[in-house]
Amino acid sequence: MSYNLLKGKRGIIFGALDENSIAWKTAERAHEEGAQIVLTNAPIAMRMGKINELAEKTGSEIIPADATSEEDLNNLIEKSMEILGGKLDFVLHSIGMSVNVRKGKHYTDQNYSFTEKGWDVSALSFHKVCQSLYKADAMNEWGSIVALTYMAAQRTFPDYNDMADNKAYLESIARSFGYFFGKDKKVRVNTISQSPTPTTAGKGVKGFDGFIAYADKMSPLGNATAAECADYTMTLFSDLTKKVTMQNLFHDGGFSNTGVSNEVIEKFEK
Repeated sequence: MSYNLLKGKRGIIFGALDENSIAWKTAERAHEEGAQIVLTNAPIAMRMGKINELAEKTGSEIIPADATSEEDLNNLIEKSMEILGGKLDFVLHSIGMSVNVRKGKHYTDQNYSFTEKGWDVSALSFHKVCQSLYKADAMNEWGSIVALTYMAAQRTFPDYNDMADNKAYLESIARSFGYFFGKDKKVRVNTISQSPTPTTAGKGVKGFDGFIAYADKMSPLGNATAAECADYTMTLFSDLTKKVTMQNLFHDGGFSNTGVSNEVIEKFEK
């Protein structure tokens, strides 16, 4: 169902890989709500995924960009404004990768060059995106920048590994950059802390199936899906949330405020 929430708005969506990804669902919803978008992903991710299908479906252009490269980001922003015919109203940062996780390195046995690469891709890239947008004065007033995160930034999930540190850093950037973007440009910056979601990235985490089942049993409303996350993101891109900024917004069926659920207790009662 469309509410025309983004009629006439323009934006960039980072990180759509395939139809399971939150960025993919967000691009579809933004299109349905009347927005014009540019899609972007790293060249390697584009080869792995199906971003061309999404571009066709949403009438969007694709600009490849490595989000860790300032040069690529500056080019992306400049070209996007040309294609879309003006400044941007929203940006979604939906990028995360841990080389340590991929290579099976335990948190207590990190390869630090892997750690730095993961931090650059997953966290520092958000600062680079914000800084490039800020310096280019590329955002319209009351625009909205959103990054996706996970509650491992606040609480320990043993197998989430160094991604937990990356997400904590990402959330801090949203607060710090959100201050300057708000003061100087009237732009808001927020993070959405989403339920564990069966995306390509999510499924890379060890023990993911148990993880997602546990979260579902713990959450009074159950886990939030990728499509529901896209819906929530529409509200943050829209003019209905103009004064929401520098927040980490939990979108997790109530998991983050639940101590324990009856379903979980039942599993442990003799």
